[in-house]
Amino acid sequence: MRIQAIAALVLLLLLASGVRAEVKEAGADHLLVTDSRVVHAPPDKVYAALVDVAHWWNSEHTYSGDATHLSIQAEAGGCFCERWGNQSVAHGRVIWAAPGQVLRLDTALGPLQSMAVQGVMTFTLKPEGHATTLLFEYRVNGASSSGLDKLAPAVNGMLMEQLQRLQGFVESGKVSARVQ
Repeated sequence: MRIQAIAALVLLLLLASGVRAEVKEAGADHLLVTDSRVVHAPPDKVYAALVDVAHWWNSEHTYSGDATHLSIQAEAGGCFCERWGNQSVAHGRVIWAAPGQVLRLDTALGPLQSMAVQGVMTFTLKPEGHATTLLFEYRVNGASSSGLDKLAPAVNGMLMEQLQRLQGFVESGKVSARVQ
């Protein structure tokens, strides 16, 4: 009962905020997660916050347990990396950086990394008056034995949490609490 109430609350919050997040496609060998949201800031500010990943990414979704160890070098070939102590993880590689417009990463996040799948994550920023429409797409492809359809809901949930945190950071300088 508690889980159903929480799920209903999350759905209500997403609908109320105008967020249209969804697993657009999912099969054993692929998944596609999309989102579109209005962020109340100009594209340059949204882009600057986007690449300042250490300030909005949830530490629970890092290898070190501390998001301040994350960085994105926002240029083609740049690393979306996590560095701490004598360890490091390359979460992805920048394949397109157009400040205020597009950031595209070649990335298989978290457990997807060890599955030898290919992931491409794109953030597209469109000016809307004094705001920005943030279009998000994460496309992952792999072998049919990857079972990506089973992972799609969890991937979607984690990514939507990160986008909510990004939006909160851009609009208020703070990240919002985790959606359970």
